[in-house]
Amino acid sequence: MTRADQAHCVELKADCRIRAATDLFTHRWDPVVLVALGEGPRRRRDLRWAIGGLSDKVLTEALRRLLRQGLVDRRSLPAAPPHVEYRLTGLGESLVRGPLRELARWIGEHGDELLAAEDRAAGHDDPG
Repeated sequence: MTRADQAHCVELKADCRIRAATDLFTHRWDPVVLVALGEGPRRRRDLRWAIGGLSDKVLTEALRRLLRQGLVDRRSLPAAPPHVEYRLTGLGESLVRGPLRELARWIGEHGDELLAAEDRAAGHDDPG
């Protein structure tokens, strides 16, 4: 990236790396899958069981996105029958151990406030 590109990037935050980072949170289950894989490599069915509440289709979509983003690695293991295991890459590990851990800490401190605000807002018909 040239200096001019960097300067332009500062002006237009939506077109920068911050956009790529925030895209990680636009899909509801992606951070949850990452946190579950933070506990160690898992086979697909074990991952789905550990998370609960998501369909096989949704898990497939989340894993594909995370693979594309370089956060998760898919490894075929020789076995009878053969099976596949998913694990965090170094990049995924840094996300889970850094920002996601900090987000979890923040939620622990402020989660009740967040839910209370949502409950208050849901009780009002007026959007303003």
